[in-house]
Amino acid sequence: MPSHVTTTRPARPSDAAEHFARKLAFETDCWDVRESLKDGAPDFVLLDVRGSAAYAKAHVPGATSLPHREITSERMAVWPHDMPFVVYCAGPHCNGADRAALKLAELGRPVKIMIGGVTGWADENFPFAISETLEA
Repeated sequence: MPSHVTTTRPARPSDAAEHFARKLAFETDCWDVRESLKDGAPDFVLLDVRGSAAYAKAHVPGATSLPHREITSERMAVWPHDMPFVVYCAGPHCNGADRAALKLAELGRPVKIMIGGVTGWADENFPFAISETLEA
């Protein structure tokens, strides 16, 4: 008798490979972001898409504050059109990163979500930055 896990059979390995490759095209994680920021010259822009007060209280070092409600083609014009973006919000209980990723994709911008957001960053015990003033 199959278990609760195998009542629905696992996908064929080729289907699983395609699924997980596509998933990685849409997502990155906190560790990969932190490692990529270490040299100070990342090949992406990290956007904190929460409200500006939350950003000022604590954010991922190197992130730029741009609340998802403020993402427009005019605001994005400061970056090259082919520049990849990584967006994050409060965490798994928040859909702000999804909203930001959708807006960026609709503007033709390459984008990934940092899974876990601030909650994931804290779970990894990575340090936060605090701002008195907001980045543009």
